[in-house]
Amino acid sequence: MIILCVIPVRGGSKGVPRKNIRPVAGKPLVVWTIEQALSASGLDVLVSTDDPEIADVAREAGADVPFLRPAELAQDTTATEPVVRHAIDFRTAQGRRPEVVMLLQATSPVRFHGTLDRAVEQFERTAVDSLVGVVPQTPFLWTMGADGERPSAAYTVGRRPRRQDLGEQDYRYRETGSLYLTRTDIYEQFDNRLGGRIGLFVMDEGEGIDVDTELDLSIAEQQLSRFRKELEGGDRAR
Repeated sequence: MIILCVIPVRGGSKGVPRKNIRPVAGKPLVVWTIEQALSASGLDVLVSTDDPEIADVAREAGADVPFLRPAELAQDTTATEPVVRHAIDFRTAQGRRPEVVMLLQATSPVRFHGTLDRAVEQFERTAVDSLVGVVPQTPFLWTMGADGERPSAAYTVGRRPRRQDLGEQDYRYRETGSLYLTRTDIYEQFDNRLGGRIGLFVMDEGEGIDVDTELDLSIAEQQLSRFRKELEGGDRAR
């Protein structure tokens, strides 16, 4: 398959200003995702950004940044799908229309070694149309009623299970926002990263961090620092 890996990185972050190039565990945040994509097999790695400084950082890390994203696709209200469609159209105009798009979000920077290759393998093996990265959650979840007074649980309160007795079917699965694999025609038909036959790609709980706040950034720093030490330790052992 021809897989275009799109990493959308906007310059105008509000919650954590300039977060995509903030140093995290020794590297700009976006560089973690770029390096993960480049280490996977057979991905055409493209960074879509409106910001010249981010573009320079991405190029230095080895990503292709063939354009600066138009301003109308870099607003606070801009959805991700039009940004991906823009990248698809650009590659198609170059005569390199992808069959599949992998969407990686730089604000979910923790992905273990082999995760992206495992996702591609599952996508091909299961022949789904789209694959969404998720982390498992116990069913001990509640929703508040419309009147604010009648909450409901995602499990049977009268038969509360023990955590150690939970089976795979008992869990709920939360989108990490980290990783999506989608057939190009799904984007073209539905303008959505998910559609057709959808599969769940279960990631490790440690890969579920999404950076929206300074606290999230601190947690990502801890996770990635530990991850880097483990990798360096493995290199020394070899």
